[in-house]
Amino acid sequence: MTAHTDTRAAYAIVGTIDDIPAQGARCVTMGETRVAVFRTADDRIFALEDRCPHRGGPLSQGIVHDGCVTCPLHNWVISLQSGRATGADDGATCTFDVRLEGRTIHLAMRAND
Repeated sequence: MTAHTDTRAAYAIVGTIDDIPAQGARCVTMGETRVAVFRTADDRIFALEDRCPHRGGPLSQGIVHDGCVTCPLHNWVISLQSGRATGADDGATCTFDVRLEGRTIHLAMRAND
């Protein structure tokens, strides 16, 4: 991981879009936080803390579909955009900003509030 800064925030290069299978995830570690970087079927990239708000399940091992990921432990569905649980479930996991420059993924080094 290579870190750099711009005028808004510090970002780290965490790989390329080709490192992540379509509808899959790749994990990186930011300090003590494990971050799952997701790639959707239409090549959008999102990053969430790799922890379901329900019981801490590894979201990186979930199923990516329709802009969401389904936790592999108890099937909670989490929005990749907001990190919030959908449907009747309540809770959220931290999100991280990502940027694509060409095919290179830049991950914000701080979670969104």
